[in-house]
Amino acid sequence: MKKKRLIKIILFLLVFFLIYIIFFKDEKNPVKDKNIDQVENIETPNNLIKNLKYDVKFENNTQYTIKSNLSEITYENEAEIVLMQIVRAVFRDKEGSILVITSDQAKFNNNTYNTYFEKNIKITYQDNSIQSEKLLLNFEENVVTISDNIIYEGIQGLMKTDNIKIDLISRSIEVFMNNKKDKVEITSKK
Repeated sequence: MKKKRLIKIILFLLVFFLIYIIFFKDEKNPVKDKNIDQVENIETPNNLIKNLKYDVKFENNTQYTIKSNLSEITYENEAEIVLMQIVRAVFRDKEGSILVITSDQAKFNNNTYNTYFEKNIKITYQDNSIQSEKLLLNFEENVVTISDNIIYEGIQGLMKTDNIKIDLISRSIEVFMNNKKDKVEITSKK
């Protein structure tokens, strides 16, 4: 708990330092950054942090690291929610296997570590890759839910589907369509 509180205090001080630099240091020469020009849906500059990174180590010897080019700290229902832009996350399981997720945007809950990724998502795991528009990494239920315009590419071939659900504990994978009458589309490379 002390470590979380210390991190929050440091982030709070960093925010005020950044506000001072941005608004009071040199008003004649505004700072321009390519990454800030690309950011969408940011309304206030009050809680913006560049190059934010969180490292989380769980009791079951798994590790989660998430970082973004630009983040905004907000609060919802007494939980610290970090709105992230240009995101890269790495999940390492207890055997050392690595799952990498990149996206344009993410919403990170600093209390539960649950992360909701959106827009141009790319997931890589060993020799497999998945592209989609939405992904929920839910650590409370140990589940990854991938949805919207999913294209899976692996050694064996290509698959298009509406939903993929992965259990992080059992590693079971469920692939299904929104409409049960529709079929998952599979194309073999052989």
